[in-house]
Amino acid sequence: MSLTRLTFATAFAAGTILSGSALAQEDSVLVGHLADYTGATSFVGKQYGPGVSDAFKQINADGGIDGTMVELDTVDYAYKVPEAIALFKRWVGNGMVALQGWGTADTEALISFVAREEIPTISGSYSAHLTDPQGKNPNTRAPAPFNFFYGPSYSDSCRALVQWASEDAKEKGVENPTFVHTGDNHPYPNAPKEACASYAEELGFTVAPPVVVPLAPGDFKAQCLTIKDSGAQYVYMGNLGGSVVSLIKSCNTVGVEATYMGNPWAGDYQTVEAAETQNLIFPSSTPFYGADVPGMELVKKIVENGEGQVGDRPTHHYLRGVCSAYYMKEAMEWAKANGGINGKNIRDGMYQKSDWVPEGLEGVCSPSTWTEDDHRGLLKVTINSGSFKDGEAVIEKIAEIDVPRRDEWLGQ
Repeated sequence: MSLTRLTFATAFAAGTILSGSALAQEDSVLVGHLADYTGATSFVGKQYGPGVSDAFKQINADGGIDGTMVELDTVDYAYKVPEAIALFKRWVGNGMVALQGWGTADTEALISFVAREEIPTISGSYSAHLTDPQGKNPNTRAPAPFNFFYGPSYSDSCRALVQWASEDAKEKGVENPTFVHTGDNHPYPNAPKEACASYAEELGFTVAPPVVVPLAPGDFKAQCLTIKDSGAQYVYMGNLGGSVVSLIKSCNTVGVEATYMGNPWAGDYQTVEAAETQNLIFPSSTPFYGADVPGMELVKKIVENGEGQVGDRPTHHYLRGVCSAYYMKEAMEWAKANGGINGKNIRDGMYQKSDWVPEGLEGVCSPSTWTEDDHRGLLKVTINSGSFKDGEAVIEKIAEIDVPRRDEWLGQ
């Protein structure tokens, strides 16, 4: 047990709760890290989670938060909401100052907890329900003043995809194109469902009834026949990994002719190779590993000095984890210089820069801006096309779309 943990334990045994200012004097601070390495989203969790943990390992090697080490407690909670809530409560009891979160169901379930305890959370969930900090939109489910994420929301990514699809349909001479949402009946794939369907209708799509597809891989021929009967030319996939692969392969066997559009976790070289697909369209918010950008040198260093969980060819999900860690790192640096490393100060540190790229990650992390009124940090969406050619995945950037910052879309 570290000196910091002993200090926490001694203080709580004596009935004394350490204040934020007291925490700032510690040699290290505790950050909780929810990771999914064995659960339903582990296909991408095994990339994003190590991105976070390897990044903090590198941050500590480079001096931490201006001399304060980050004690990252990574736990595989297997995508289980009760486990995430229990871990959160335990970490708060141990003096946690910030949380690196993961799934949509648990992140949304924790909104009131993180607000009450003032624990800034940067999650791997990009649910738009996390983007209205003040609850200014009357349709917002709940204000989320301490929730952040790096990248466009699921809703805004899907809006970008249907905007691209609208232009694609015009180029192909398709009149009155049909859009269909697919995904499990679960907070993660459901997060953008209504918002994206509404925008698709606005752009002139016929929106077919959504098709429920389990998050676990399986034989989805029945669902594919429903998609075929709908006449959909554009199929949005709210799931990821094996489920996406199963859907594409099942639909190919029954003759579905459509363009498949994935959410931010549904597209990567591993999925394209496994599905052997020729038309997977998906969004991204970082370049791919090895790209010729200045910040890739730091990413390569993080991989080299990391725990080796992702081998020598990490996906861009790993890079998003790295960005999430470094945004938190710089917010913590601001906090330390402005009253101490505690939750409220870290939260306020997220508001100090506009078009913000963490130092050393230029060209890797897209310029992002969070404000007290709007946690939609990034609205520029890169659209990629993935295809399987000559035994390997070929991924090409095909568009870059600026999603409008509409007031009525805040929190939606």
